[in-house]
Amino acid sequence: MDFHGKTALVTGAAGGIGASLVQRLRAAGARVAVADRSVDGIEAEAHLPGDLLDPAYADALPSNAAEALSGLDIVVNNAGVITRGAVTATSDEDWALSLGVNVEAPFRICRAAIPIMAEAGGGSIVNTASCWGLRPGPDHALYCMTKAAIASLTQCMGQDHAHQGIRINAVCPNEVNTPMLRSGFAKRGFDPDTAVAELGKSVPLGRIAEPADIADVILFLASDAARYMCGALVEVNGGKPVQ
Repeated sequence: MDFHGKTALVTGAAGGIGASLVQRLRAAGARVAVADRSVDGIEAEAHLPGDLLDPAYADALPSNAAEALSGLDIVVNNAGVITRGAVTATSDEDWALSLGVNVEAPFRICRAAIPIMAEAGGGSIVNTASCWGLRPGPDHALYCMTKAAIASLTQCMGQDHAHQGIRINAVCPNEVNTPMLRSGFAKRGFDPDTAVAELGKSVPLGRIAEPADIADVILFLASDAARYMCGALVEVNGGKPVQ
C-alpha cells in the first residue's frame, strides 16, 4: 500500500501496535505525527507528547498534527488501557482512567479531526476497539464496556460523516503480544513468555497476535484499498472467540 503524500496521527505510538504501525506507515511513504506520554526514541516527522487524560491536549492533537505535517489525512486512535476485574473490584481511579483513555480521548480527537478532514475533502479514521467490546468476557467488565462504547461510536460516526468523504472504521483484536499484555501477566505473578505461549494454545491459528498482525489491518483500513468501508468493525482474532 502506498501512502506517499499522506499525513497521519497515531496515538499510543510507543506501545506495541502503535510502534509497529508508525514504522509501517513511514515505510509506505506517510509523514507521521506520534502521540504518547513519552515519544522519546520514536522516529517520526512530528512528536506530540502528552497525557490523553488532559482534555485540552486531546482536543488540540489533530490541529497540532495538521500544523506540523501540513495536513491530516489519517488518524489512528490506538492508545488504550486494560482494567481487569468485576465491577465490584473496580475503583473510581480505574473508571476515570479507562473512560478517559479508551472513550473520551478518541471522542475528543475525532470531534476535532473531522472538521479538518472535511475541509480538505476527506480522510480516514481508525479506532482500536476489541473483540471484547463486541461480546462480553469474564472479569473485564470496565474494559468490555469502554471498547463497546468506542465500537458503537465508530459505527455512528461512520454513517454520519461518510458523505464528507471521511471513512471511520475500527479494528477489533483479541489478545496481542504487547508490552501491556506482558506486564499484566508479570503483575499477576506469571512468567510472560510462558503465559503468552500457553495463551496461544487457545487460539485456532496456534498463537496470539503479534503487533504487526494488527498494524497491517489498521494500515489496510486507513488505505484506499478500504475505500468502500465505513463504520466497519473488523475482528482480528486468529479464530478465537472471547472466552
